[in-house]
Amino acid sequence: MYGSVGLDYDLSEHQSLSLAASVNRYAGHDYNNMLNDFVSPARPQDNQLFTRATNSKFSGLNGELTGTYTKTFALPRKEWSVLGQYANNSGTFGYDFDQYLNSTTNLEVGRANYRERSRGRTPGSEVTLQTDLTQPFGEKQTLETGLKAIFRNTGSVANVDGLTRGQTEDFVRLPGRSTDFSYGQNVQAGYATYTNKLSKKLSVSLGGRLERTAISADFRTNDTSFVRSYLSLLPNGNAQYAFSDNNSVRLAYSRRITRPYIDYLNPFVDRSDPKNLVYGNPALSPELTDSYELSFNTNGKAGSLNIAASMRRTGNAIESIRLGPDASGVTRQTYANVASNAFYQLNCYGSAKPAKGWDISGGPDIQYIVRRSPSLGIERRGFTAGLNLNSSYKLPKNFTLQGYVYASLPSPDLQGQGAANLYYQMGVKKTFLKDKADVVLNIAAPFNDYWLYRNTTDTPTFSETNRNYSYQRSFRLSFNYRFGQAQQGKQRKSISNDDVKGGGGSKQGGQ
Repeated sequence: MYGSVGLDYDLSEHQSLSLAASVNRYAGHDYNNMLNDFVSPARPQDNQLFTRATNSKFSGLNGELTGTYTKTFALPRKEWSVLGQYANNSGTFGYDFDQYLNSTTNLEVGRANYRERSRGRTPGSEVTLQTDLTQPFGEKQTLETGLKAIFRNTGSVANVDGLTRGQTEDFVRLPGRSTDFSYGQNVQAGYATYTNKLSKKLSVSLGGRLERTAISADFRTNDTSFVRSYLSLLPNGNAQYAFSDNNSVRLAYSRRITRPYIDYLNPFVDRSDPKNLVYGNPALSPELTDSYELSFNTNGKAGSLNIAASMRRTGNAIESIRLGPDASGVTRQTYANVASNAFYQLNCYGSAKPAKGWDISGGPDIQYIVRRSPSLGIERRGFTAGLNLNSSYKLPKNFTLQGYVYASLPSPDLQGQGAANLYYQMGVKKTFLKDKADVVLNIAAPFNDYWLYRNTTDTPTFSETNRNYSYQRSFRLSFNYRFGQAQQGKQRKSISNDDVKGGGGSKQGGQ
């Protein structure tokens, strides 16, 4: 469920206030049936045969409240703003499973040899304060400056209970399986960007950002904690040359930081698959990525085309890694700063009108990926590609046909290969009531029941193939009605926090 509301009020000709709020509530289940048949010729005592039926539960609430004060001046383009935002991004997780020893099928719950349940929550909040000033110097020069502070708090609290048939009559708390972890991440940043239109055709922009990050973690289950802080300098710049009003070329460089959050940090050990334990790593460092891009853009009566060649390098990339197996066949999956990744990318995006009433947009994306990890002794490289297309065609009597397709090839991962992907949908829209209302019927993946996502893991000690059947076929009927008149030419300023990897709310940190 999702809802949002926005209010704007003009205090005077040059002063305005705005308030925006949104809420996103989600909940669901994942059901999994597992057959475990483990045979160890060297250690027959470790042989194990059982089935396990698992019901994983999750829910979350993301809510935001943002207030903005904006002041403009008689001098064109000069503007000052102050923004504040509170975001809540709490969630719950858990599972129940029933295990049937020496059986290849699930039986009645009362015949389960072992039952286990876990309940946990990830409390999370984020407070952001930001102020920005745009100061022009004549018609050709502009200086944009700002200050920003983000205060994040999250954590994980979880307990595990077990019931063994013939030993316990009811569920009992399992010692050593609980987690009580809190994590704080505070960011203070100052940034500036200088833009100069050197000529009618050439403009340049240079900027930088200095950030201080302070981290604190507290493991209350074992009375340990750590505190650390670091500074990050993030330069950026670009130059654009316009050959004409419709053709231009752009060269850009930027460095950005991506900080791990609760999905990657949570130390809670998920044991729902007894042969593959999964947990996060609270000691992760942030990723730093340098990006270089050269792009060409052209616009004309027939449509538009953008071609971009880029390179991204991340020297301390956060990767999912698999360790093991140990003597009893158990592997462990976690996250670590173990890789140096490089992405060489060619992206083409265009739009065209092949015939009257027909619009089509999209294009291919080709990447060559290199992943290196000296600590694991791994280097993987290879190509991947994707295709993204949108199309619509207007029919008589205000009907419109529309379609969308996305497809991608498998990509090289650090310890294996990611899955290929295919998703498509088509639909029809009817507009009526003098273009104020429309009804849309969309059908997703009508020609296949599911898409098979196949991931592989290859290490010196074991290989694994994971098949995930994603059932995508769905039907959606929606009705839209537009009333009143929206204020034109005015855009509400907002906070964009996008420096977090792995969750942390619908809006996450950074400028």
